[in-house]
Amino acid sequence: MASHGLLPKALISSPVASTRASLTSFRSQSLLDDASFKTRSRVSTFLPSFSSLSLRNRSGATQRRFSSVVRASSAPLPAALLFDCDGVLVDTEKDGHRISFNDTFAEKELGVTWDVELYGELLKIGGGKERMTAYFNKTGWPAKAPKTDDERKDFIASLHKRKTELFMALIEKKLLPLRPGVQRIIDEALSKGVQVAVCSTSNEKAVSAIVSNLLGPERAKKITIFAGDVVPRKKPDPAIYLLAASTLGVDPSSCVVVEDSAIGLAAAKGAGMKCIVTKSGYTAEEDFLNADAVYDCIGDPPEIRFDLGFCAYLLQNQYVS
Repeated sequence: MASHGLLPKALISSPVASTRASLTSFRSQSLLDDASFKTRSRVSTFLPSFSSLSLRNRSGATQRRFSSVVRASSAPLPAALLFDCDGVLVDTEKDGHRISFNDTFAEKELGVTWDVELYGELLKIGGGKERMTAYFNKTGWPAKAPKTDDERKDFIASLHKRKTELFMALIEKKLLPLRPGVQRIIDEALSKGVQVAVCSTSNEKAVSAIVSNLLGPERAKKITIFAGDVVPRKKPDPAIYLLAASTLGVDPSSCVVVEDSAIGLAAAKGAGMKCIVTKSGYTAEEDFLNADAVYDCIGDPPEIRFDLGFCAYLLQNQYVS
């Protein structure tokens, strides 16, 4: 059963960020006991460091944050830390990808505009080419579009290529910043020998541009990218995460994924991986019931939400009803 980032009551301390406690052993006990959520924890003999943990009940109606730090004596780290790109590394969708799609439609004089609300609905479809195809199949193809399926596939590919060029120009100008905590936790992982990869349905060139321009070329050399059409089925299918584990030579059960969407969460859990959700602008109201933890972001000091130690904690502890 998913944990939703819950901790035993004995570990919940003062909400003051500077509070630190050291616990060496404790018994399994009730985590939370109310009308909506009754869970018990089976916990191993170590605990990592972490801070500002968010809790949710099953209904998703409440969210509480506790600041607590517990030191680990020996906590095996994840073999790999895997990130989605859009919405996780950068909140790109509303003012990045959507704008680039609309600029492409305008250049081609298609008479199509995706407003903020519509694009939020379209994001339920993984992949930009798939998104455009589904939209045109539902609303009707533009007059300038070809009539045969094969020609339409090439037409969509050309639109997506141009959209990617426009999006990359935005990234190169650094108009879209990294989300809080992304660089910090990546540096932490790389410094401790944890493999880092980005697994995205977006075009590989666009993802590479984000990683290289916003994280820098030195980090980019150490980060493996799995993106675009490297797998035949995109999220929510787990194929991209299974490919990442296979390529990196790690067991899926030793991986921790950071996602921001329900389809990404489904892909990660389908691959048998732990998944932490950091909500983004478009995904805040989605159902993350199966997530192992849910936060508003990864966070930088003094507002760190979680660190690599917490990722290790998720891997080493299982939660049972």
